[in-house]
Amino acid sequence: MAISPPPKRIWWNEPVHGVEIGWIAVTVLWGLFMFFFMIAWHFIGQQNLSTETYRVQPHAYQARVEAFAERFKVGEENGTPVVRPPAGEDVYILARLWEWWPILELKRGQSYRIHLSSVDWQHGFSLQPTNINISVHPGYEHVITLTPTETGQFGIICNEFCGIGHHRMTGRIRVTE
Repeated sequence: MAISPPPKRIWWNEPVHGVEIGWIAVTVLWGLFMFFFMIAWHFIGQQNLSTETYRVQPHAYQARVEAFAERFKVGEENGTPVVRPPAGEDVYILARLWEWWPILELKRGQSYRIHLSSVDWQHGFSLQPTNINISVHPGYEHVITLTPTETGQFGIICNEFCGIGHHRMTGRIRVTE
């Protein structure tokens, strides 16, 4: 029920007012601008990650991460291995209820290919305080290239609700000289 119904029941045959045509044109132009600017922003904005994504079986990915952690383990913190891979090496991080595993130690100024996947639910990989944020799904392996520019300890936070222990799901990446 309209406040003031159209004088004719077949309203779509009525002529369109010039102001309406103007608003439709503005809307179409704005939509086209936003569409093309989203593509351009990937290249000029330097904010979007260029990632690779592959299909992977969760149990196979978990075995790969465990082998990686065993190979480059340098210590342990609260039962979680601390892993220091050589520069340029592929680095693996596993998301599972409710942890990011293992703890990584990387060198400042060196590039690493970081592989991310989950073995159970969807998780969010948010590296704090940087602006890296990826949704991590089971069955998919995400690969990002990371070159740390600052030393310090960086937190990994899960920002996709993954269950009752979600608020405790954290991990760490240490960057040293």
